[in-house]
Amino acid sequence: MASPWTAAEEGFMRRALDVAERGRGRVSPNPLVGCVLVKEDQVIAEGWHDHLGGLHAEQMAIHDAEKNGFSPNGSTAFVTLEPCNHFGRTPPCTEALMWAGVKEVIVAHPDPNPTVRGSGFKVLETAGIDVRFGLLQKEAGDQMRPFMHWCAHRRPMVTVKMAVDCNGSVDDRSAEAQRFTSEVCLDRVHQLRKECDAILVGAETVERDNPTLTIRRVETDRQPLRIVIDPNNRIDSNAALLHDGLETLHMTSNFRGLEALLNQLGDREIQRLLVEGGPTTVQQFLQAGLVDEFYLVESNVEHVEPVPSMIDDLMLQQAGLVRGSDDRWGDETVQFWTR
Repeated sequence: MASPWTAAEEGFMRRALDVAERGRGRVSPNPLVGCVLVKEDQVIAEGWHDHLGGLHAEQMAIHDAEKNGFSPNGSTAFVTLEPCNHFGRTPPCTEALMWAGVKEVIVAHPDPNPTVRGSGFKVLETAGIDVRFGLLQKEAGDQMRPFMHWCAHRRPMVTVKMAVDCNGSVDDRSAEAQRFTSEVCLDRVHQLRKECDAILVGAETVERDNPTLTIRRVETDRQPLRIVIDPNNRIDSNAALLHDGLETLHMTSNFRGLEALLNQLGDREIQRLLVEGGPTTVQQFLQAGLVDEFYLVESNVEHVEPVPSMIDDLMLQQAGLVRGSDDRWGDETVQFWTR
């Protein structure tokens, strides 16, 4: 069966997806969205959702066209997500498209958010604008996966990152707590933190490492919520993350379990949770079937007094995960597992 989309249309939508990436780590709880305006088979403008409270992708693209001397009237908008039709932090994008005189809107993915769910399409069609959707829908859904997961389940997608030595050890008890991965790997971890809304560890990690769990090695205009699972209230009251002025949830006697915690975070519009805890914490998430992604970072270092991770392929598979392609983060090999 022939594709309903031309090669040119697919190219324009891929450009919109590329442009959307510029907002990664900056717009949550809003999704990544990109838009390109096309006229006479040429891109005349592009826009993306750059930061929370800033212009949406369609609005930025219209502004970009006018700034560069192009009229958006009669153009086709390629947008990665259904345009919103409600007042939030910004006015509706449907109004902006209608005001600009856009003649056609091609959308990758419908918006699953209850405040939208097709209303954007209806408003545009009522105004006489041609609407088509489904072009590169899977790719757009993958790009917005935390947002899609939150809309479907109203709790965050759970991503685990665990670093191990060449024998699967997470720590070396023969020395003081220290990082054993490369500088490039550390940069990638901080980029991953930037892409998440919250970071979770257990009490043992805080006792051993006294971490700050902040984003430091990449540019950011926000810090994640930190969460410490500590039902026995055992961490030192002088722990660094309790006194740096940033928000920390110290889950002590009021901790009611992982699913309840995820529901609580979902109510706060936390869409992606990064678990950086030790083996005990990670196993609890795996055994509860709550892990959606797992980055297993493998170093060539060998620990003298190893602390086994107790994580193997079988455990990951039993948790409903399948192994994707491996990657390199500096000197380390990274296995990526996903639900």
